[in-house]
Amino acid sequence: MRVLIADKFEQSGLDGLKSAGCEVFFQPGTKDAALVKAVADVHPDVLIVRSTVVSEAVLAAGDLKLVVRAGAGYNTIDVAAASRRGIYVSNCPGKNSIAVAELAFGLILSLDRRIPDNVAALRAGQWNKGEFSKARGLFGRTLGLIGLGQIGREMVPRAHAFGMNVVAWSRSLTLESAEPLGVGFKTTALDVAASSDIVSVHLALNAKTRGMLGTEFFDAMKPGAFFVNTARAEVIDQDALAKAIREKGVRAALDVFANEPTGSAGEFSMPLAAEIYGTHHIGASTDQAQEAIAAETVRIVATFKDTGKVPNVVNLAKSTPATCTLVVRHLDKPGVLASVLDAISAAPINVQEMENIVFEGAEAAVARINLETAPARTLLDQIRASNPNIIELGLIRLV
Repeated sequence: MRVLIADKFEQSGLDGLKSAGCEVFFQPGTKDAALVKAVADVHPDVLIVRSTVVSEAVLAAGDLKLVVRAGAGYNTIDVAAASRRGIYVSNCPGKNSIAVAELAFGLILSLDRRIPDNVAALRAGQWNKGEFSKARGLFGRTLGLIGLGQIGREMVPRAHAFGMNVVAWSRSLTLESAEPLGVGFKTTALDVAASSDIVSVHLALNAKTRGMLGTEFFDAMKPGAFFVNTARAEVIDQDALAKAIREKGVRAALDVFANEPTGSAGEFSMPLAAEIYGTHHIGASTDQAQEAIAAETVRIVATFKDTGKVPNVVNLAKSTPATCTLVVRHLDKPGVLASVLDAISAAPINVQEMENIVFEGAEAAVARINLETAPARTLLDQIRASNPNIIELGLIRLV
């Protein structure tokens, strides 16, 4: 299996892929037109990226079977185009959760104690203890979490260690599930904004969350509250955040920015740069996190190579147009399923999904074939009579 790696990648991951029997082409920093050419030249089965954009042109350039995002978010990959071409897209969720939570708390502490300003003043030869002694402290404050996935959940014990109260909203969170996690349940993101001294965002970027935190959200925040985003810049209305900073005294710390450079270095400017604390999209950038991500990437590729299955795949259909399941109990003989599928194809009826499970001893099996439309009774009778190795035929309606 040929693997092209277009971003920097840990040596342990390179060694792991080679040990798994992969032919590895390590080309960090390859992007845009150069990546299209690399895919066309190398003809990899698997493409591994971190922050590099994977466009439809990249996907169309060769015979890719799998794209692995060596990280959690996969918004830099044209997943829709990959799905149209039958290319798996996989990621490494949860492997950087601790690293991102650690940075989020670093930003919270920086906002409270104005650590960057302290450092800048000392480096400028200034001593201003009177100014920098003005801090609120975190003990007894309320931390509000927008999103309670694996990163959000890593925030909870860290907040408790500082003596903070935690409230949260997430699409999957319920009153019952919130209690054992040690968080107060809020029914909306606006409720979190209104009740929190500090808001930390941990949302994945998708069609539902893009621009989700806008004017109404920031209007609900307390004057002078802290706002931290280590998720994705696009979940925030940037103009609404700017207004909250300037009119409500909201203090913001961001690790992610709209239109940030895709490479590791470059020129960058943003209107709010002088009014926020910012880091360079480094949430996942710890040695521990990157080693864990490399190991998970190797596991994904090795599993795909050895079994054809893809761990953590993100672009399989959650539902299909199937309306019924044809259940075929049969002797485990050659040609049984071929005769069934030939008859279905001639109908013509589209097969959506199918599986064939073999019983112990490999003498009999059962196939389940999800069909887009139900076969007529005459077709079922024809299939049943077409092969003496069919034991039983059944139809289950799905809708």
